[in-house]
Amino acid sequence: MRPPSVRRAVRDMAPYAPPEDLEAIGLRTGIALRALIKLDANENPYGPSPRVAEALARFDQYHRYPDPDQKVIRPLVAAYAGVPADSVMLGNGSDEIIDLLCRIYLEPDDEVIDCTPTFGMYVFSTALCGGRQVEVPRTASWDVDFDAVLSAITPRTRLIFLATPNNPTGNALDRESVSALLRAGPVVVLDEAYVEFSALPSFAPMVQEYDNLVVLRTFSKWSGLAGLRVCYGVLPPGIAQHLWKIKPPFNVNLAAEAAVRATLEDLQGVRESIAKIVDERERMAELLGAIDGMRVWPSVANFLLVEVMS
Repeated sequence: MRPPSVRRAVRDMAPYAPPEDLEAIGLRTGIALRALIKLDANENPYGPSPRVAEALARFDQYHRYPDPDQKVIRPLVAAYAGVPADSVMLGNGSDEIIDLLCRIYLEPDDEVIDCTPTFGMYVFSTALCGGRQVEVPRTASWDVDFDAVLSAITPRTRLIFLATPNNPTGNALDRESVSALLRAGPVVVLDEAYVEFSALPSFAPMVQEYDNLVVLRTFSKWSGLAGLRVCYGVLPPGIAQHLWKIKPPFNVNLAAEAAVRATLEDLQGVRESIAKIVDERERMAELLGAIDGMRVWPSVANFLLVEVMS
């Protein structure tokens, strides 16, 4: 007998193309790892706080399952984010919470708005769940065209994904425009993966004001924990109750939890690394901008968008 057909949404979608692993690059090119400098994933080159390695070495409960309710770690993360603990849910990278949001909201052919160019997981998870991407291109200066977003909303619109600062353009959103968008009705998901590199306040406290706002934060970029895959969503109660239903019970492993605790105990040290990255961003922007034929777009993230003029 032939096996059953896979879902049409899966059959027709293109695979996600993640950045290549550093070791794989070394094997493919024959270049020694110590000679490679990898910039394509916006990782923190300084790595995590030294306290992370110490905490992982001391921890002796790796034979146990993690707490599925995240009762100990959530209040610590919430205190850092300045939000109530019951509004926080940790995930195995922001990818997981993006996927869970699409699962709870999307029926086949429901619509998701994203503003390209932006993070590719939004359209990937939309397609996986059988939803339809409604693409609203950014303006010539890479700003979100909020009038166009509002015009694109239909009765089938379920989610609007916006990164702030945006990947790959490095620019952020303003509160007035976001508030107007929230009043339109669909769930707005603000992805703040790079907010620690900006001098801007997080949108996370606004979750207490709007029942259709989700804010995603991560420890991957600013704290150098990309390899441990730990993020968190700040969620209103009406959304949180459904995400908790479908969250895999042990989605955040104990090593990641230990690393997060150690990071939060050494915020001064981690912030020193952030300051170095921001200084280097500004230095590189000035140097690249002085080269004929190079246009460097302003960024408040840990990367630069550079246009090579013809």
